[in-house]
Amino acid sequence: MKTFKIAAILVMLVLPTLRTDAQTPPAHAAAAGPIRVLLLDGESGGPWHNWKLTTPVLREELEETGLFQVTVSTAPPSGADFSGFNPQFNHYQVIVFNYDTPDWPEALRAQFEQFVSGGGGLVVVHAADNAFPNWPAYNLMTGVGGWRGRNQQAGPHWYFNDGKLTSDSAPGSAGNHGARLPFQVVSHAPQHPIMRGLPPVWMHAPDELYDSLRGPGKNMTVLATAHSDPKNKGTGHDEPMVMVVRFGKGRIFHTPMGHDPAAMSCVGFITLFQRGTEWAATGKVTQKVPANFPTMNSVSYRVDIASMDPAYLNGASPIVGHPAAK
Repeated sequence: MKTFKIAAILVMLVLPTLRTDAQTPPAHAAAAGPIRVLLLDGESGGPWHNWKLTTPVLREELEETGLFQVTVSTAPPSGADFSGFNPQFNHYQVIVFNYDTPDWPEALRAQFEQFVSGGGGLVVVHAADNAFPNWPAYNLMTGVGGWRGRNQQAGPHWYFNDGKLTSDSAPGSAGNHGARLPFQVVSHAPQHPIMRGLPPVWMHAPDELYDSLRGPGKNMTVLATAHSDPKNKGTGHDEPMVMVVRFGKGRIFHTPMGHDPAAMSCVGFITLFQRGTEWAATGKVTQKVPANFPTMNSVSYRVDIASMDPAYLNGASPIVGHPAAK
């Protein structure tokens, strides 16, 4: 283990030890059968989120556990012909959204609402909390969201203040982040199945720390937050990083983390994503916390996952320049 420094654009931060691991995931309790997952990707509306890179990462992270059977489906872009897009939501136990799009046809929205409210699981990763700004049910499912014209009409800005969830209804746009830097994730619900056994504070790999997210926040429980540093264009608040939401009988796991394969290679992200998907599908978590989970001052990432991104291989990834990555 080594200690290193990273030069941020706006602020100089002394960073924790960075550990690299390419080992197989931890053992988990035996399942009755594979959990059927539909991993939905497609239009992002710009160069910001490359789902063609991140979908294979998310699929690998689920399938390596042995718990999940993953089917990938790419939706047409908004405004295109959706007549041939029929994902059959009820064939799956949980839907993973690696997907940012402005709208869906009304019939498709109704099918999806019925699936989740009837007890289906939903996992919302990073860019997917930007999607569907004008779909009331989706905004209830995610609890909060950002960008695509969202403002105070979408709901208040939700954050933690003095350890308590707080809402601010003052006018303003929804969605912001600074430079991609490591940040600490702080647990607020250590007894929740997804969080049980995780350190109370751990260091996430360089990622976009979303802040100023707005939404109805109904039936939403914030499991963990991260401090949005004003020195990195942040709010100065502890912003939601891990959330669960109930929509009818459905369970939703939502994390704004996971901008790219570098961020998704963090052992902390992988663990939360795997456990959150199992919880959304079944209401339980059988997976153990891996021994190489990050600590309060230690970033831990998987080289095999990071190297799925050409940016890592050509030296442009935010984790490449660190001494432990050599």
